[in-house]
Amino acid sequence: MSEIRENEHGELDVRVVAPIQRHEFLVELFKNLPVAESFVFINDHDPIPLFYEFKSIYGDVVDWVYLNRGGREWKVKVTRTAASEERDMKDISTLLDLRKAAPKEWKQIVFHRYGMMEPDTTMELISSIDPEEIQQIFKNKFEGQYTWTYKRQVPDEYIIHIKKVEKSGLGDDGFSVVNEMDIRPFPPAERHEMFYKAFADIKVGEAFEFINDHDPKPLYYQMEAESKEPFRWEYIENGPDAWKVRVVKVKA
Repeated sequence: MSEIRENEHGELDVRVVAPIQRHEFLVELFKNLPVAESFVFINDHDPIPLFYEFKSIYGDVVDWVYLNRGGREWKVKVTRTAASEERDMKDISTLLDLRKAAPKEWKQIVFHRYGMMEPDTTMELISSIDPEEIQQIFKNKFEGQYTWTYKRQVPDEYIIHIKKVEKSGLGDDGFSVVNEMDIRPFPPAERHEMFYKAFADIKVGEAFEFINDHDPKPLYYQMEAESKEPFRWEYIENGPDAWKVRVVKVKA
């Protein structure tokens, strides 16, 4: 990807491209990485879901070391420890083997990655137990926006395909904008705090608008999974340099 280049220290700053492009670039980079070779990349948030995606696709051949944590500069050194066969990705866009992660991390891993999926693409989940909590969140928050298909259901092995079928056209009536903010100058942790505070501060029928430097769709899916108050999410600008989003708090 032409936008991503090594800095003077030989590190790859992937913050210059949208999150889904970062994943695609780094997954391909690891695929072609020789045994015992490494690369270092810099991200603007904790990229731990990518670690599990690597392990799911390529096996337990990933050494993952944080060189810096927090703020807008999460720096990770990734090393391939052994040769491995890539999992067959036919008919799927990503693979998450939940057997390689603690159950408390499943929601973050699944919904972070789901938030970056394109419509009409499919995620494969593999689990030793039926991921009923994950399925319930999909049922409660993403009705009509996905399909959930069990490809295999046997003791100690569940294989599920989740296809994104995204709806659009959220409408533009019945609200008043009471807050506008540009969150680009702030580190990711502060951006999330600003977003959630702005949402908490508005009443039903009110809205706020914010500007970000990349598509904040993963935040949308996080809100869908966690928020107890219904909302609408409307793109006003959709890149490539700025994304402007209106969030409306609506009646239940």
